[in-house]
Amino acid sequence: MNSVNKQRVASLIDHTTGIQADEVHAWFDRLHALRGITMIVAERKITAIIGPSGCGKSTFLRCLNRMHELVPGARVSGRVVMDGQDIYAPGTDPVQVRRRVGMVFQKPNPFPTMSVFQNAAAGLTLAGERNRAKVEEIVERSLQAAVLWDEVKDRLHKPGTSLSGGQQQRLCIARALAVSPEVLLMDEPASALDPASTLRIEELARDLANDITIVIVTHNMQQAARVSDFTGFFLDGELIEFGSTNDLFTRPTDRRTEDYITGRFG
Repeated sequence: MNSVNKQRVASLIDHTTGIQADEVHAWFDRLHALRGITMIVAERKITAIIGPSGCGKSTFLRCLNRMHELVPGARVSGRVVMDGQDIYAPGTDPVQVRRRVGMVFQKPNPFPTMSVFQNAAAGLTLAGERNRAKVEEIVERSLQAAVLWDEVKDRLHKPGTSLSGGQQQRLCIARALAVSPEVLLMDEPASALDPASTLRIEELARDLANDITIVIVTHNMQQAARVSDFTGFFLDGELIEFGSTNDLFTRPTDRRTEDYITGRFG
């Protein structure tokens, strides 16, 4: 990163840090997919990751909750720090990390054999919660937080897959919220949705950022400009530029960033 961009990154220290990635490298067998990513994710803000296909956006996202290591042959080096602790430190339970750092994927993926209620409660069930009244309370609260309760409260025992695409994605968000994550990772959460559903997901993300930290990967630069507070531009596994969304889109410091956001490539 150039000196101006380093100053932008340093200025984020003024914000409470949700996650700090420090020299993160990632591999798929011999493929070096991420090359020394250092980035600060501000707490209770939305950070967008943009860049062309294959640049490492989704890989970086999966490194933030230790999902990358689930891929056979994949490995990570460097540090990812939350609350002063490296989530890759020896002895750290990756399951607990993934409870703290939830994830919503590109395509809605409700569990096909489960009802709406069971989908929303899946994380609680996995965690061993057996108090039915408490589960019902948390499920209702999570569906309300995902702006879905009014649409499904009379359909809780219908299959989750019976919902529309946009509703399914909000159900997946509710499922992630039910275990009270500190951070929510969203990997192109609206790419398979129609414009109206996309707008609802964006509005939901803005509302959720009042309480939790959000990192969103998007191929849609207009979406990044609309919803995010900070943006990082990735290219060929490297973080080319990072700063406030307004600065990056209006005053990029690297020619490659300018070329990408003006549509010269990508």
